Amino acid sequence: MVAGEEVHNITCSHCGTEYAIIADRRDVESWLSGERYIQDALHYLTAGERELFISRTCDDCWKILFDGVE
Repeated sequence: MVAGEEVHNITCSHCGTEYAIIADRRDVESWLSGERYIQDALHYLTAGERELFISRTCDDCWKILFDGVE
């Protein structure tokens, strides 16, 4: 890992699967503080990984919950 990178263990609140996401601590802090939008601060993560940070919902559960919703 590069300096500043941390492993963020996030458990999906729906299925209980635990994910280990590597993200820079400063980027996470800039999002949490409201300084930057998550898609800008953590642009190098997938949309599914960012959603885990936001709602604690994994991509698989998101698809089940919102299938067909546009």
